[in-house]
Formats: sequence, structure tokens, C-alpha cells
Amino acid sequence: MLSSQIILYLLVLTPILLVLGVPIGTSICVGSVLSIFSIFGFSKAPLNGATLIFKGMNSFALVAIPFFVLAGNIMNTGGIAQKLINLAKVFIGWIPGALMHTNIVANMLFGAISGSGVAAAAAIGSVMLPGEKREGYDEKLSAAVNIASAPAGMIIPPSNIFIIYSLASGGVSVAALFVAGYIPGILWGLAVMAVTAFFAFKLKYKPQMVGSLGLALAIILDGIPAILLIVIIIGGIISGWFTPTEASCVAVIYAAVLSALYGTFRWKAVPGMLLSTAKTTGLIVFLIGVSSILGWVLAYAKLPNMIAQALLNFSDSPAVILIGMMVIMLLVGCVMDPAPAVLIFTPIFLPVAMKLGINAVHFGVMMVFNLSLGAITPPVGPILFTGCRIAGQTIDAVFLKLLPFFLALVIVLIMVTLIPWLSMFLPTWAGLVH
Repeated sequence: MLSSQIILYLLVLTPILLVLGVPIGTSICVGSVLSIFSIFGFSKAPLNGATLIFKGMNSFALVAIPFFVLAGNIMNTGGIAQKLINLAKVFIGWIPGALMHTNIVANMLFGAISGSGVAAAAAIGSVMLPGEKREGYDEKLSAAVNIASAPAGMIIPPSNIFIIYSLASGGVSVAALFVAGYIPGILWGLAVMAVTAFFAFKLKYKPQMVGSLGLALAIILDGIPAILLIVIIIGGIISGWFTPTEASCVAVIYAAVLSALYGTFRWKAVPGMLLSTAKTTGLIVFLIGVSSILGWVLAYAKLPNMIAQALLNFSDSPAVILIGMMVIMLLVGCVMDPAPAVLIFTPIFLPVAMKLGINAVHFGVMMVFNLSLGAITPPVGPILFTGCRIAGQTIDAVFLKLLPFFLALVIVLIMVTLIPWLSMFLPTWAGLVH
């Protein structure tokens, strides 16, 4: 009877609240709190619920999230986006449709530094899209390219979603997850570039080379300090100089100093950056807190075990079960942001993957890659909405242009799912997994 009540609250009430437009955090909180009260009663539920929330939030690794978010905000307002765009244009300006390819590479670089696909779509798109319009590029296609390439930064480290997965999985190495994201993240960008190249040749777009060798060298020298941030953060983590949390503090200091040296740091922008960081961090930490109740309730009701057994009974082929989980998460990603989806589905699917012999790092990369696709699909798609707003286009018009990119990325997702080497080579080589 009790399990039936819990299933009613979590699997019926929570989706109904989501459909009604209640925010995801509140929807999870209502279902989880009602479940806690049904388990412990009114006398013990508040204390037990508060304890679970505190345990979920009480993690040193979580401290990295606000600092990485703040570093991204500093770079977003500090002119670093333009440096990365110029740098990308030097290296790929010879390709037809050069501005769109520059948009892709700049999104990968900026997203990798800021850890935010939404920030990349806004920062890079606001600079690139007007120039592409002046050059006669298809505005809807340009918007689709910006949207499709922005989530690569959610996979290429440092990534806040990987930190959240580490917490939800019970402590998978953040450093290993960061390094594992490189090859899949780069494959994401290459897939978008391949589709873009097809349209660029079809529409006969021209290359756009940098004027002279001297100018190209000046741009490279100007952009190297921005790229060094990635080297310092990831190199420092791999070498053991500092933890991911300490790396996030280094990122803030480096971004602020670099913006000051570039002459683009503005003190009057600091309150806005801090407010934006606080809002983003508050939302993430609230989700983690209420999801810790959800995870405990799911375990209490033995729902993960039931789902795991159902999947294992469905097929004894690891590939079939993994593809099944990926399809489910693709559908989930369409209606839920990556962060809450990771918190909810990691305790359900990870035990199944572990029983199949799938490494937790590999599974984390698969999950984050999969759910990142949801960021560019309706009806939730935060990057889709941001990209359309920046481009001044409707979602309906842009989504049709986005479909070929989505199909190409699904192919890469299947590769990442079925070829563990793509995720595991770098962390194994770096000695982060065995």
C-alpha cells in the first residue's frame, strides 16, 4: 500500500504538475515531500526530510558550481567571446561558410571555458549572427548552427553537469568525467560542422580568410591567454595540483585578471554577474536538495531495482539495454533540463549499467551527451529558446533547419554509447580510471 502511494506521488502527481507548468524543482519537491510524509508520518517527516536535503547539499564538490558559473559570467561580459571568435576565424576561415564554422568552434571554446551551453549560444550568437546576416547567410540556418553547436560546451570540460552526475552517482571522479568528455564533445562539434559544410557547399557560401599573416599571428597571440584557461584548469586537475573545486576558484581569478588585462572588465557589471551566479546556483542547489529526497524515496520503494530487473528481463544484450535507456533519456530530455534529469535517472539507470559491466564514467558521458540533446529540442530546450531569441527567429522556423543537425548528433550519441573507447581512452591514459 505504501509503495503504491509513493508511486502515485512520484510517477503520477509530479508529471501532472510539470504538464500544468509548475517549475521542475517545485514539482519534484511536492511529490518527494508527500512521499516522505507517507513514510514517516507528520511527526518525523520534517526532520528526516531536512536531513536528506542537507546531506544532498553537503558536498565540497558542489562549491565548484557557483565559481564555474561566475567565471563564465565574467568571460561573458569581459569581451573574451570576441577573442575566441577571432581565433576560430584564423584557423577555419578557409572553409566555405566560414562564419558558420567559426560560430561552431567559438561555441566549443567558449562553452568549454564557461561550462554553459546557454551562455555560449547567447555570447557567441549575439556577436556572430549579425555578421552572418550582413554576409547574406540564411538567418534560420545560422540560428540552427548556433543552437546545435552550443551544447558541446556542456560536455567539453569543465562541465557543471558532470559535477552533478558525480554527486548523483555516489562519487564518480569529477576529474575522470572531465577528461572523458573531450572526445565526445569534439565529436559533437565535428558532427555539426559536417552538416554545416553540406549546406555551405549547397548554398555556395564563400570562405572568409583573415587579411594577412601578420594579422593572423596578432589574433593568435591575443587569443592564447583565453585558451590557456582550459589548459590550466584541466592540466591542474589531471596533474593533481588542485581539485576541481579549487580549479573553479582559479578559473574566477584568471577570468577576472584576463578581462582586466584586456581592458574589458567593468566594476559596474560585478553586481549583475554576482546576482546571475546566485540565481543559477540557487536553482541548481535547490534541485540537488529536493532530488536527494527523491533518490532516497525511490530506493525505499525499490523502484530502481524493479526497473533494473525489468530491463534485464527484457534482453540480456548490453547494447540493446543501453540503447533502450538512451531512447528513454532522449524523450526525458525533451521535457526536462539536464540537471534534474541527471539527479533523477542516475540512481535508476546506473545500477543497471553497472550490472552490465559498463564503467560509471562511460555511462556518465553517455547520459550527459544524451540529455544535452534535450537542451536544443522543444518544448523545454533552454538553448533552443535562447538561440531563437538572440537570432530574432521563431522556434517553428528554426526547428526545421535544426533537424539535420539533431539526426547527425543522434548518430554520434549511438557511437558514444556503443564504443566505450571514445569516453574511456583519455581518462585511462591519464591514469584517472583503471
